[in-house]
Amino acid sequence: MHLHGSITALATPFDANGAIDLPAYETLIAAQLQAGSAGIVVAGSTGEATALSEDEYDALLSAAVKQASGRMRVLAGTGQSNTSKTVALTRRAAALGADAALVVTPPYVRPTQAGLLAHYRAVADEGGLPVVLYNVPPRSGVDLLPETVAELASHPGIVAFKEAVSDIQRIRALVEIRPQGFSLLSGDDPSFVQAMGEGFDGVISVASNVVPAAFARICAQMAAGERDSAAALDAELAGLYRFLGIEPNPTPVKALLQRLGLGQGLRLPLLTLSTAHGELADATASQVRALESSILAASRSQA
Repeated sequence: MHLHGSITALATPFDANGAIDLPAYETLIAAQLQAGSAGIVVAGSTGEATALSEDEYDALLSAAVKQASGRMRVLAGTGQSNTSKTVALTRRAAALGADAALVVTPPYVRPTQAGLLAHYRAVADEGGLPVVLYNVPPRSGVDLLPETVAELASHPGIVAFKEAVSDIQRIRALVEIRPQGFSLLSGDDPSFVQAMGEGFDGVISVASNVVPAAFARICAQMAAGERDSAAALDAELAGLYRFLGIEPNPTPVKALLQRLGLGQGLRLPLLTLSTAHGELADATASQVRALESSILAASRSQA
């Protein structure tokens, strides 16, 4: 499995009563398919995985697999703070038809690098799915170092690495040590074009929930060596990137999705966007709607 291009970390839309809004979720997936996204992540941190019941997790993943129908990859978030629980959830995701498991470093428990090696090898050996490593130290409390990734990348069941640390030296170190066929994916929207310029294969994005066509086009441009065009389109997204960092993820992106008619609210302890940012959210939603419409219209005219 070679993962590349634009992969969206899907938000989970809720209705006014706090239940999963399945029609909105299906609309969100349809937009990813129309835009040409290479894949989606179900029940990651952007999808509020920790707030989902087991039945809800299963329903979301089953719906995504059915709708994607082999046209794009479906990655399931399965990372837990304990190895046996991660293995069990990965097996469940495999049974539901996921293509791969996105496995974040175990949150809160802060294992050593040796503990991370043992953890990921066990998940790859016993979980039944190709594993995508995921490093996001500010959320998990542990940093998966490049030298540890190099050791894990030799495992046949570990196929890719999502790196949310945007440090350029880290990015270059990962490109240097990866084996052939092992995918490197940025987990940081504002720096993903730079990472791809250094040799990364794509991005797992929050922003592409609302601008999937823009992200798919940028990734295609980078793959084709059209770096100036990619950089120019990426520059148009600078305001969106700033907005998405204005409060903790996924609060800002869900505020935009609500304004685009897809879902309402989050589950506690997450709150909806502060009213002080409401006008900015309105303006940002209008901007991304116009940008996506123009890209999709251009794509249709070229078809």
